[in-house]
Amino acid sequence: MVLKIADEYRLQVESNTEENSNSVLVREYCEESDKVSVEKMERQCDVGQKGKPSIFTDLLGDPICRVRHFPLHVMLVNTIYICHQLVKMMHLFVAEYGKAREIIGVIRGCIKHVTTGHSHHVLKLAYILGLRVSTTHRRLGVGTKLVQHLEEWCKQKGADYAYIATDCANQPCISLFTQKFSYTKFRSPTVLVQPVHAHYKPIGSAIAIVRIPPHIAVKIYRHLFANAEFFATDIDAILYNKLNLGTFMAVPKKLLPKWDPETGILPQSFAILSVWNTKEVFKLQVKGVSKLTYACCMGSRLLDSWLPWLRVPSFPDVFSQFGVYFLYGLTMRGTNGSRLMKSLCTFVHNMAKDDVGCGAVVTEVGQQDPVRVAIPHWRRLSWNEDLWCIKKLTDLQGDNCERSKTSDWIKSPPSSAGIFVDPRDI
Repeated sequence: MVLKIADEYRLQVESNTEENSNSVLVREYCEESDKVSVEKMERQCDVGQKGKPSIFTDLLGDPICRVRHFPLHVMLVNTIYICHQLVKMMHLFVAEYGKAREIIGVIRGCIKHVTTGHSHHVLKLAYILGLRVSTTHRRLGVGTKLVQHLEEWCKQKGADYAYIATDCANQPCISLFTQKFSYTKFRSPTVLVQPVHAHYKPIGSAIAIVRIPPHIAVKIYRHLFANAEFFATDIDAILYNKLNLGTFMAVPKKLLPKWDPETGILPQSFAILSVWNTKEVFKLQVKGVSKLTYACCMGSRLLDSWLPWLRVPSFPDVFSQFGVYFLYGLTMRGTNGSRLMKSLCTFVHNMAKDDVGCGAVVTEVGQQDPVRVAIPHWRRLSWNEDLWCIKKLTDLQGDNCERSKTSDWIKSPPSSAGIFVDPRDI
């Protein structure tokens, strides 16, 4: 990849010696030349707290995997050069530095069209994720510079808003975005995690699980989430993606003779969801647990494998690398909706059990979403609040009346239709 000088950004930071200056450059990621360096830097950042369990992520040799499936995405890296004649460097292309480059930070971003939850309004939304700074180059403003340049890229691409998602306990990240960049705490969905046991879970005999073809699922989701927040208008690209394992609907068997999925008409009672295979994008691993905790978890797994009829709520082998199925588009309707959703989640659990290396089924829903109470999960593995912060990047007040109607999204209450969580964001 050849980068134009106009796309290069530089800043000066103080050096520990008077002889050298550190020139820090923010530029676009080049897969061909930067891949190994980015992987090395991110592995160094994966340092857990001593004496506490930590989750480590393996991107499977593809640093850009988390944004690759968006039609418009970018990944910026922050590189540092040690030199004596900085002025001469200002006129050179990034590619000419080749082997001398040290990558000290990275950030990812993508842009999509989403609904705001108010009268079918759609806007261009940027999602910022994957900010990492080398442990040896922190407190030098590197993270700040990365965010600044990614926001500028988002503006150039026409994004109206930008948002980030982080754990409520990640105070450094929250402070960076809310204090330095004026992001507003916006929504706090819940992440629910169900471990995959070594035994199959039963599904009620009166319930039928039907696979919905993508072209029908597109129509259904556009109808169900028309007034939801964050619904991606390119839902067809998601449902036809190779990582999508299918869309499934649970209905009472007695309704099957009267219902034809091809019509697009929904039955009186149903539950629906889609399954995204994140294990093809990244894998997780838990490290830092005590020997006793490890023995108890693995013991429950062995017992469940040997005596599956006991249906022991066993703990998966998360101490080796494992993958995750992510559920999205979860909706239920009718008097039997809750029971149908539980059966549907059970069906996906059994799918995951047959997939070697899949250790958990995960989903994220709004705190007030009725579907939340019907989703099986382990409370100790789940977290109640996944904080989403948002910022307006452009002035929507102007001649375009339709765009100006969305300018108060930040101040608006949560949509009664809930939140759509894009599986590509995970």
